[in-house]
Amino acid sequence: MAAFQISSLISSSSSFPCRRHVAKSTINHPNKLTINALSLPDLSARVLVEELQQRSSGSNNSIYKNIIRSNVPFTPSPKQGTKSPTTIPKLYAIMEAIADRIEMHRNIKEQRENWNSLLLNSVNAMTLTAATISAIAAAGGSHVVALSSCSSLLYLAATGLLIIVNKIQPSQLAEEQRNAARLFQKLRREIQTKLSIGNPESKDHREAMDKVLALDRAYPLPLLGKMLEKFPEGVEPAKWWPEKRIRRQESMSPAAARGGGNGWDEGLEERMKGVVGVLRRRDKEDYLRLGEKALKLNKMLGIAGPVLTTVAAVGSALMGPSHSGLATVVGVAAGAMAAVINAVEHGGQVGMVFEMYRSNAGFFSLMEEWIEGNLEEKRGINGKVMEMKVALELGRSLSELRDLTDSSLMADQEEEFGSKLF
Repeated sequence: MAAFQISSLISSSSSFPCRRHVAKSTINHPNKLTINALSLPDLSARVLVEELQQRSSGSNNSIYKNIIRSNVPFTPSPKQGTKSPTTIPKLYAIMEAIADRIEMHRNIKEQRENWNSLLLNSVNAMTLTAATISAIAAAGGSHVVALSSCSSLLYLAATGLLIIVNKIQPSQLAEEQRNAARLFQKLRREIQTKLSIGNPESKDHREAMDKVLALDRAYPLPLLGKMLEKFPEGVEPAKWWPEKRIRRQESMSPAAARGGGNGWDEGLEERMKGVVGVLRRRDKEDYLRLGEKALKLNKMLGIAGPVLTTVAAVGSALMGPSHSGLATVVGVAAGAMAAVINAVEHGGQVGMVFEMYRSNAGFFSLMEEWIEGNLEEKRGINGKVMEMKVALELGRSLSELRDLTDSSLMADQEEEFGSKLF
C-alpha cells in the first residue's frame, strides 16, 4: 500500500514577485521508486486573467507602458504634429457645402439649357411669322397697313429679345455650370480620398476652402453684376484654382534637393519639363487659337442677327398701298436670313463651343502649374506616382509619355499634341 506525503513550500524573492508552490512527493513502493521534487506553477484564476490581459494587449500598449515606466517623454512624429482635432470635422463640413453647390450648379445648368431652347424657338417663331405676314401683305388687299404694322412689331420684338439672348448666351451659361458641377465633384472626390487614406493634415482644410472659393469666383451663379464677359477683348484660359501659396523653403539635404529617395531622378525631371513644353507650345496654344475663331464667329453672328431683324422691321414698315417691291424683298428676305443666323448661333451653341475651348486651355495651364510646382518641391508627391498621374490625365501610357519627349522621335516627325483625350 502506497503512502503519499505532500508538503507545499512558499518561496518569495524580491526579483520574482509571483508565487510558486513547490510540491514534494514521496512514494513508498516495494521497488523504492522516489520522486524528490516536482515544481508546478500557480494556476489560480487571478494569475490566468493577468496573463490573458498581458497577451491580449497590443504591441502599442506595451510600448506605451515601457515609456511610462522609464519616465521618457513621448514625442510624436512630425506628420502627427501637423494634425488638428478639428481637421476631419472641417473637411466633412466642406464636403457638405460642396455637395450643395453641385446640386445648385446642376439645377441652374438645366434651367439655362431650357432658356437656350425656349428662347431660340420663340425668336425664330416670331421672325418667321413676321416674314410670312410681310409676304402676305405684299399680295395686296385692303389690310396691307395692318399686316405691315403687325410684321414690324414682331420684328422689333424679336430684335429686343435677340439682343438679350446674345448678351447672356444661354448655351455658354449652361456650359459654365456644367464645368462647375464637374470640378466641384472632382474636388469632393479628392477630399473623400484624403479621408479614406487617413492622416489628413491641418493644411488640407485650408487648401480645400481656397479651392471652393476659387471655383465660386470662376463660375458665379448669379447673372446680374457677376456674370462672366461673353465677348471679351482677348481669349484667356479659364482659371478655377487658387493662387499658389508662397511656402517657406525648409533646409534640405543634397539628396532631397535632387529629389533622391522620393522617386525622382534626372531623367524623370527632364521628361516632365519636356511635357510642360509640349503642352504650352501645342495643346494650350491650339485651343487658344480655336477659341479666338469661335469668339470672332460668335461676335459676328451676335451682331448680324439683331441688325437683320431691324432692317426687316424697317422694310415691313415701308410697305404701303404702293406695294414697294424693294421694301417687300427687304422685309421678307432679311427676316429669313435673321432666322437662319439665329439658328446657327444658338442652335449650334457657338457660345458653348467658345467656353469649351477656353476651359480646355485652362486645363493645360493647370497641368503646367501643377507639374512645375512639383518640380520645384520634389517632395510633395512621389516622382513615379506623378508620372503615372500625368500620363492618365493626358490619356497616354507611361511608354507613350516617355516617347512624347524623346528628342530622336521629335526630330524625325512633327511634334504631336500632348493630350490624346481632347
